[in-house]
Amino acid sequence: MPLARLDIPPALKRLLPTTLFGRSLLIIVLPVAIMQIAVTWAFFDAHWQSVTAKLSEGLAGDIAWAVQSYEDDPSPAAVEKLAKRAEDSLSLSIAFQKGRKLPTGHRPSLFAALDRSLDRALEDRLDNPFWFDTTRYRAYIDIRVKVDGGVLQIYALRDRAYATQGHIFILWMVVATMLLTAVAILFIRNQVRAIERLAEAADAFGRGEDPDFKPHGAREVRQAALAFIAMKLRIQRHIEQRTALLASVSHDLRTPLTRLKLEMAMAEPCEQMEAMKGDLAEMEHMIDEYLAFARGEGGEAIQVVDLSELVEGVVADAERGGAAVETEITQGLETRLRPLTFRRALANLIDNGVAHADRVRVTVSPRQTGGVDVAVDDDGPGIPEDKYEEAFKPFSRLDESRNQNEKGVGLGLAIARDMARGLGGDLVLSRSALGGLRALIRLPG
Repeated sequence: MPLARLDIPPALKRLLPTTLFGRSLLIIVLPVAIMQIAVTWAFFDAHWQSVTAKLSEGLAGDIAWAVQSYEDDPSPAAVEKLAKRAEDSLSLSIAFQKGRKLPTGHRPSLFAALDRSLDRALEDRLDNPFWFDTTRYRAYIDIRVKVDGGVLQIYALRDRAYATQGHIFILWMVVATMLLTAVAILFIRNQVRAIERLAEAADAFGRGEDPDFKPHGAREVRQAALAFIAMKLRIQRHIEQRTALLASVSHDLRTPLTRLKLEMAMAEPCEQMEAMKGDLAEMEHMIDEYLAFARGEGGEAIQVVDLSELVEGVVADAERGGAAVETEITQGLETRLRPLTFRRALANLIDNGVAHADRVRVTVSPRQTGGVDVAVDDDGPGIPEDKYEEAFKPFSRLDESRNQNEKGVGLGLAIARDMARGLGGDLVLSRSALGGLRALIRLPG
C-alpha cells in the first residue's frame, strides 16, 4: 500500500530551508526545541507556579497576622514587640510609618505571573489596601499595608514568596539545548560535507576533469560514492574505446586515401580528376570531424587564458582563410577553459556563419552576473526556432532552412555545445540582430 503524500502549504514551504544541511538540522533541532518548550511549560504550570502560589499564600497569611496584631494593639510598645516576634519567628522586618500613604506607582516585574500570585494571595487575606514591589531589592520584597494612622511597611525574603530555583532550571534547559544543537551541527555538517564532496566530484567529472575522490561519510553516502566511481570508470572506458575505435578507423581509411591522392597526383589532369580530388578532400575532412567529435575534450587540461586574445587568434585564422569577420571584443577578459577545444568550437561556428551569410560578427563581453558571453552573429537565412534543439543533434543537417557547408557532417554545433557544457556553461541559439542566427557561448566566471 503506497504511503500517503503529505502536502505542505506553499506559504510554509517557502519558509523551510532548501539545503540538506538546513533540513537535517531542522529535523533534529525542531523536536528537541518542542520538547524543551513542553517540559518548561509543564514545569512552570505544574510545579513552579503551584509552589509559588503556596509560598505566596503562606507569606500573605503571616502578613495578615501582623496587620491583625497591630490593629489589636497599635501602641508603640506593642508594635516593637510585634516587630521583634516577626523578625525572630517569621523573618519579617516590620516598621510603622506614621502619617505615610501608599505609593501610587508600580514597576513591572520580569516574571509578572509570579507577582500576580502574590497579589491574589494578599487580596484574599487582607481587607486593608496594600502595595508591594518585587523589583527594588534583589533579595527582599517591599510590602506596605494601609492601617490607621499610617502605613505598616514589611520586608520579606524573596524566597518566602517565590520558588527562586526556577531560573536555574531554565538556564540548564537553555544550556542543554545549545549543547545538543552544537553536537547536531557538527555531526550533520560532517555528513553533508561528504555529499558535497560527491557533488563536486560529479560536477568536475562532468566538465571533463578526473577528480581524485575518495568515499567519505555514512554507509549510504559511501555506497553512492562507490557507485559514482564505478560509473565514472565505465564512462571513461567507453570513451577510450570509442576514441580508439574511431582513431583506428581513421588510420585505416587514411592509408587508402593517401594512396588514391598519390595516384591522382601522378595521373593526367582532367575535369573528372578535379571532382575526384574534391571528393577525397571531403572524405578526409569528414574523417577529421568524426575523430574530433569522438575525442571530445581529449584530456586537455583546463587553463586560465586571456579570452579576448584567444578569440582574436581564431578570427585571424578565419580571415587568413578568406573570411570577413567583424569583431566587438572587450579586452582583458580571463576565464578557465580548454584552449584547443574552444578554438575548434569557435572556428566551427565562424565557418558555419561564413558559409551561409554575407556578414559575420563575433562579440565577446562580460555578464553582469559573472562569466563571459561569446556570440557569433550572421545575416544568413537562420534556423527556425522549433529546429534549434534538432540542430544540436550529432550528424543533423537542416538543409531545408540552412544549407550546410558541403564539407560539413553536422557535428559543428554538437562539438561546440559539448565544449561549453563541459566547462559548466552552455551554447544557445537565437535570432540575431543582423537578421540571421546567433550562436551564444555562455562561459562561467
